Amino acid sequence: MSERDPATDRGAVRERAEAVLRRLAGEHARLRDDQWRAIEALVVDKRRVLCVQRTGWGKSAVYFVATALLRQSPATGPTVIVSPLLALMRNQVEAAARAGIRARTINSANLDEWDEITTEIHGGEVDVLLISPERLNNPDFRDTVLPKLAATTGLLVVDEAHCVSDWGHDFRPDYRRLRTFLANLPAGTPVLATTATANERVTTDVAEQLSGGEQTETLVLRGPLDRESLRLAVLELPTPAHRLGWLADHLDRLPGSGIVYTLTVAAATETADFLRSRGYAVASYTGQAEDADRRGAEQDLLDNKIKALIATSALGMGFDKPDLGFVVHLGAPPSPIAYYQQVGRAGRGVEHAEVLLLPGAEDQAIWRYFASLAFPPEEQVRSVLAALEQAGRPLSTQALEPIVDLRRARLELMLKVLDVDGAVKRVRGGWIATGEPWVYDVARLRRVAQARTAEQQAMREYTGAIGCRMEYLRSCLDDPGATPCGRCDRCAGPRFDAEVSAPALAAAQAFLGRPGVEVAPKKLWPTGLEAVGVPLRGKISPAEQALPGRAVGRLSDLGWGARLRALVGPDAADGPLPDDVASAVVEVLKAWAHGDGPWPTRPVGVVAVGSRQHPRLVASLAERIGTIGRLPLLGTVAPTGHAPSPGGGARGNSAQRVRALHGAFALPGELAAAMSGLSGPVLLVDDLVDSGWTMAIVARELRRAGAPAVLPLALAVAG
Repeated sequence: MSERDPATDRGAVRERAEAVLRRLAGEHARLRDDQWRAIEALVVDKRRVLCVQRTGWGKSAVYFVATALLRQSPATGPTVIVSPLLALMRNQVEAAARAGIRARTINSANLDEWDEITTEIHGGEVDVLLISPERLNNPDFRDTVLPKLAATTGLLVVDEAHCVSDWGHDFRPDYRRLRTFLANLPAGTPVLATTATANERVTTDVAEQLSGGEQTETLVLRGPLDRESLRLAVLELPTPAHRLGWLADHLDRLPGSGIVYTLTVAAATETADFLRSRGYAVASYTGQAEDADRRGAEQDLLDNKIKALIATSALGMGFDKPDLGFVVHLGAPPSPIAYYQQVGRAGRGVEHAEVLLLPGAEDQAIWRYFASLAFPPEEQVRSVLAALEQAGRPLSTQALEPIVDLRRARLELMLKVLDVDGAVKRVRGGWIATGEPWVYDVARLRRVAQARTAEQQAMREYTGAIGCRMEYLRSCLDDPGATPCGRCDRCAGPRFDAEVSAPALAAAQAFLGRPGVEVAPKKLWPTGLEAVGVPLRGKISPAEQALPGRAVGRLSDLGWGARLRALVGPDAADGPLPDDVASAVVEVLKAWAHGDGPWPTRPVGVVAVGSRQHPRLVASLAERIGTIGRLPLLGTVAPTGHAPSPGGGARGNSAQRVRALHGAFALPGELAAAMSGLSGPVLLVDDLVDSGWTMAIVARELRRAGAPAVLPLALAVAG
């Protein structure tokens, strides 16, 4: 009888796998059968495997154990893990070290280490390399590192694999670049893809992309998606003040520390500020915060220094705190699948965790706004392709902005999709057109949009579900084992009521009722304007700038948002300034005069920005300010010709906005003459500050005519 081959003898491989796991997770750790099945398929059978398993299932144990076993062969190259978050990468490097696995990461935060890490990879000194999906199309990495890396990869791991599919709730075009990586892998290289949030459609799509040209189909290992520690509940509260008041009353009753999710940056900031005013130790976490601040807030939560992190979806995939005791949502995400992913961060290492959804009437308006930022219309895409073809050289994203009216994030998303489709290519210095034919896939985009609409309807149905909430979420993920959980408010009755104490409600109403936000002045012109005939560049001269301004509130505010949307939103009827908003304007002016960052001297007059959408509203605002402040109305600056109305272009970029507004405003003769004789600043009033360029350009005209200073004042700020 021949001796057993230790590389293929499944019993021997499992014994070695268990030994690695004990180094990774402790002497009492044991592989579950489903984890072993994945490791066996990768190490022994060299399969491509897709694991659709609940959060906390132990996917990192699978790929670290598989890496350790595969690297025991000198001919096997390093494992490459494509992971979406730097925070997750840092955690993974530390976890790998516990198992004796040498892990490194190449990302935008360690550029000075790239050469050293590349040398280590080629020298066989790295067992695991973690990279972001964006790195796959960085020109230097793609052209110099990636080909050699793909040729020597021993195992490819795709984390959060639902991002590969545009049917998924968090599709990222850079993940599609994995198709090129997969195609360049040596034959028989095992591949592991993992996700906790994929329904049947997404699972099929990802599995097909993983299989590629391989003869064997992707092995799909799908487990039950129940989270036995989670107790789901929904509380219907009538207003944002009630929801904040409820949090103030109940946050200390929620177990341990946790996360409070909001739908917007403004809501996260307001909620954190209010809870701090009620004595709670909380921190905010949004995509607009500095990276160091976000990392500090994460660490404070991990160390239980704060009760809660008040976060937008920027606190995304990969955040791992096993003892997280609760997740509360102020506002519903637009998809049950996204909701399942976010609540799955709680209860990984504790017996019970509370999950509460407090939906708001404004949720659907927020969903519609984000849905409107999907892939652009065909004419905008074609204009970008034409510009790249005509340029004959690489164009940066900034250089393209004056050509197409898309904000930068949306423009970059479009370019990434075109890159994946082969129509453009990212090179040093920007983007070039490849000349390859490209088809605008109207039918697919329509089907994706319809899928998003269906997800929103499913989320509405979740809040009013009469059956088990966990069963409903599992059904949305096509979990065949979905059954009543016995723990949620529908199965076991509510654990929390919707009562809000009078003091907490009054405090929340007072907090949200405070008007006033700062409007930052523009100090730099957008890049690329000269290429489209606008002779402006660099810094805006201080002699032509506005001073910092004020507005009653943001359209996304929990407090003033709904009131202001009804007044200055795109569908709002024009009319005189309501008394309640006029009172708020007076409060803003009082605070501005005497509070932080006061105006230099009292204004000496009022100038209105002519509005195409709300002329009566703006005129009434200027008149009320003039009457209350005993200030003369100096005049109105209205756009000439066919310039977009102030506050328009909500989804465009700064370069397009300035291009459209440049030369569109001329001061009436009497108003221009009045500027040179003023002894103090003028108040420049408008209904809505969106991009901020209308205020900046009109202020520039007033300053050039002789105004000593300009103080912008608006009813609302977009965003």
